[in-house]
Formats: sequence, C-alpha cells, structure tokens
Amino acid sequence: MNPLKKHLPSAVVALAALGTISSLMPPRSGPGFDAQAFGALPVLHDGRVKPLDSLARSALLMLRGKQTATAEDGRRLTASQWLLETLAHAEAADKAKVFMINDPDVLAVIGHKAEEGRFYAFSELSGALDELRAQAEQARRLEASARSRFQAAAVSLEDRLTLYQRLKNSLQVEDTVDLPRELAAFSAALLPGVRAIQAHTRGGAKGFDMKALQALTAFFERYRFLASAAAFHALPPLSGESPDEWLTMGDGLLGSIKANSHHPAIADYALLTMAYRAGDVKNFNSTLADYRIWIDAHLPKTAAQARWEVVFNRAEPFYQGILLYAGVLLLCFASWLLWEEPLRRAALALLQYAFVVHSLGLAWRVILQGRPPVTNLYSSAIFIGWFAVLLSLVVERMSRRGFGTLVAGAVGSTTLIIAHNLTGSGDTMEMMRAVLDSNFWLATHVVTVTIGYSSTFLAAALAHVYILRGLLTPTLDKDSARDLVKMTYGVICFSLFFSFVGTVLGGIWADQSWGRFWGWDPKENGALLIVLWNAIILHARWGGYARDRGVMVMAVFGGIITSLSWFGVNMLGIGLHSYGFMDKAFYALAAFSAVELAVMAAGALPGRFWRSRAVIAGPVL
Repeated sequence: MNPLKKHLPSAVVALAALGTISSLMPPRSGPGFDAQAFGALPVLHDGRVKPLDSLARSALLMLRGKQTATAEDGRRLTASQWLLETLAHAEAADKAKVFMINDPDVLAVIGHKAEEGRFYAFSELSGALDELRAQAEQARRLEASARSRFQAAAVSLEDRLTLYQRLKNSLQVEDTVDLPRELAAFSAALLPGVRAIQAHTRGGAKGFDMKALQALTAFFERYRFLASAAAFHALPPLSGESPDEWLTMGDGLLGSIKANSHHPAIADYALLTMAYRAGDVKNFNSTLADYRIWIDAHLPKTAAQARWEVVFNRAEPFYQGILLYAGVLLLCFASWLLWEEPLRRAALALLQYAFVVHSLGLAWRVILQGRPPVTNLYSSAIFIGWFAVLLSLVVERMSRRGFGTLVAGAVGSTTLIIAHNLTGSGDTMEMMRAVLDSNFWLATHVVTVTIGYSSTFLAAALAHVYILRGLLTPTLDKDSARDLVKMTYGVICFSLFFSFVGTVLGGIWADQSWGRFWGWDPKENGALLIVLWNAIILHARWGGYARDRGVMVMAVFGGIITSLSWFGVNMLGIGLHSYGFMDKAFYALAAFSAVELAVMAAGALPGRFWRSRAVIAGPVL
C-alpha cells in the first residue's frame, strides 16, 4: 500500500491534535495590562461564581454576537480586555462598536441606515436612548408572540443597553475619575458623618454637624446607586462568612458606614481602575498580582476553579468539535470520489478523536458546573450530539461500511452548531432553576429522556442516508440497504426504551416536586409523542404494515416530532417546562420540518424514480 494512504488516518489525527493543543496554550503576555489575569478573577454573577472572562464572553455574545470587540482605533479587543475597559474607563468603552443592530426601523430611530453597517458604539446610540426606551416600554405591554419585528428588536436593544450600563457601574459609578481619591474622601467623611447621624438621632434638629451629614449622605446615595446598578458581585466573602455572601462594590461601601472600615478587596479594585485609566501598567499588574495572591490564600478552590474555567473558555472544545465533525463529513464525501478505503479509515479515526474532544469538553463542563450534563437547552444540544455520536460509533463498529461515520459527522456537527447558536442568550453554565434543582429523579429523568432524543435523531439520520443514497445514486446495494434498515430498527428499539423510561422517571419527579404524576403539560405531551411514534413504527413493522422504505420514511418523521418536543414547546411560552420563549428559532424549526417532509415525500416516490432500483422495489407500505 502507498505509505501516504497507509498513514493517512494517523496524519489526520496528528494535525487535529496539534490544533487542540495550540488552543490550550495561553496567549503570550505582552508588555501591557495583564487582561488575561484580570479575566481569571472570580466574581458572583447570576447565582454562579465564575471568572470575569466568562462574564465578558457571555456579555459580548449578547451585545455583539461575538466574543471579541473592536476599539475606536480599530484594535481587536479580547473579551477580558473589553470588560476591563468597560469597568475602568467608561468613556473609552462607549466608543467601541459592541452593539449589533440589524433592524432597519431601529436604525432609523438612532439616525442610521442599514448600509452604514451592523455594529454601533454606545456613544452613537446615547442621543436616542429616551426614544428607544419609550418604544421598548410600549412593546413590553404586549405578549412576546404579539410583538412586531421592530418591537422585538427595540426590546432586545433596550435589554442590551441596560446590561452594558450595569456593567459600566459595577466597580465604580461611570463618571468616576479617581476612585482611590474618592474612597479617601469617603473614609474622611465616615467618622464625622456617623457622629452627625448619632447626634441627630439623640438631639433632633439641633446639635449636629449638618455639613458632615450632607457629605456622608452624598456618598450614601452614590453607593446605593452603585449597589443597585451593579451587574455582578465583585467582593468575595470574608473568613467565617457563608460562601454565598459575595457583595457588590456598592454594598461593600455601604457596609463601610456601619463597620467604619472597607472590605479589603475594595482598595485593590480601586487601584486597578485608577491605574488602567492612567495607563500605569506597572502599578496595575503589581496590584493585580497582590490581589490574586490574596484570593488564592483566602478562597483557594474558588480561584483555582475560575482559572480552569478560563482555560476551558480558551480551549472552546465544542467549537473545535464543530470543525472536527465537519472534517469527518468532508473525508466521507471525499472517499466517494477517490481513495475510498484510506479516506474512510481516516474519517473514522478523525471521528474517534472528535468524540474524545467532545467527551472531555462535556466532562470538563460537568465538573466546572457541578451539575448533571443536561441543565438547559444549550447543554441538551451538547449531550444529544455526544450520545448520538457514541451510538454512531457502535453502529460503525457493527457494520464497518462508513454509515455510522457519515451520520456521526452530520449529527455531531449539527447539534454543536445548534448549541453554538444558543450561546447568545447568556451564560451557558447558568444555575438550574429552583423547580429543576430538586432531587435524584430529575437528573436521571433529564439524562435518560435526552438519550431518547439522541437515538431518535440518529434513526432519522440513518433513514436520510438510506433515502438520499437510494434515490440519488445507484450505489445502495442489497447488503447496504439491509444493514441500514437493521441499524435503524435497532436504534428505534433503543430509543423507545429510553424515551419511555425517561418519561416515567419524569412523572416520578413531577409527583415528588409538584404533587402529580402527569398533567398534560406541553413538554410531557412531546415526550409522550416520541414514545408513541417509536412504538407505532415498531408495530407497523411487526404487523407488516410498513416495509423497509416505510420504516425509513416514518423514522424521518420521528426527527420532526423530537425537534418539536425539544424546541417547539419552548415557543409556546406556557407550561411548567417552558423555560424561555424562543421565537427566534421558529423559522429555523419550520424550515427544518419542511425539509424533512420533503425527504419523506422523496422516500415515498415510486421505485422507478430511484436510481438504486434493484433494491428499492415495490410499495412503501
């Protein structure tokens, strides 16, 4: 055998591994501000302790649809660099083009046109803030499903503007010029102000220092605003306090009035913001190093986990998975044109490597979150893709015809693309809702029923291979067709079992959490439909009502039912399982269903239209 063909699988995996290793390498620290180390600082946001890097990435995805920003001078800013500038130098951050606006009517409100671009700075929007808020307020009076395109866009933009303004007011009030000097003035006003308050309490309207009281009141109002506006809690709990007692900068400063002393982290954040504004790299990096030493000593596990999450963010295992699974598909397609056996082996080797990356990413995420693998729609897409690829590897092991490899590449890349498109809704490691964070039965129910989703999608994908290959090519021989039908049949049996068990486990959990086993909730109905449809396919086969092609056509429809149960019920906005209205996915889901119906119609065409006529003969049913 040609040495190139012989070693092609190893070479493909080696190149893929080099790409993975390079993503794990930290970027070189230049002579400037150490934004990478700043991004590793832990904070509490949305009920979860996370590094500032994760907060910055999720915020930018919501604002801009990307994890990078562009400064006024055209410099590319990482997420941590952008957040640092937003927190410490609001005037400069206001000029970065971080707001993505596509709606022409919204652009008209701010005085721009679609041809001028999609990205705008806060400074370009500030003049139209009152009008935008008025339009958003009017739109909020309507149900989300009843809003026009412009109203939905106005609400979205107003939400993003609010997020941005909260970030700017998280470490200091955005008009602050010198926070250390302000804190010194606050400290000087504390004791006289407290004495004035005490004297006023004892003596009424006389016998106290009015100026001292007014000075402290001004700081009180300023820091009360900072406490209410902050997007995250930056001050970690002190020794002896509960791990959940993180404070915003405003709360920490207000607490100084009672304790007559500052939280130890306040001074570090003040020095960091001032050094950044002044361009003092040396003092910024030295203060940051001192604060990290304090965090490591005070909260070693929290600090270590935050650093590991930064590495996870940088590695982007699921984005790599998209590229790797797409590479598997390309190798499969190429094997149909030349070097069939070497390229098929290379595709399988790359698939196995992609599955390892996918598995490590899933396990890493579970460890970081401390939760089961499925906690929201994003994680369900990750897990569904992972389990479908696992089943595909088993199928490939049994058939050795390349079907499992092809299907795994398609399903793996598709599900990870779906997950990637869900990142724009916020933190993908968000804490589970209280109604979901209850007991053992929930974790087993969600994982088991998601396995049912995975296997139903896999059966639909195998059916696509059967229909499209038989319809469009003459290469579907009898052995291949028989193997595809057997594999699809077996996967449907597997799916029926896990869908049924997962649905029953969900009923047990619902009985313990809500006091009833079944309530005809839309999500429950969707799960039941998956069970019933898989059972109908098997009974149709057993009773002789559906032949090979009929089973495959019905399996394709199983994919439609599963997608409606997975995403469709969230669009209804009703029911105990509706955790987020997903109107943006409506058109994608409608397009997917239309394509699948077209594939079903193609599969039902008479045998004379099929190029593999020797195999596809006779009626569908």
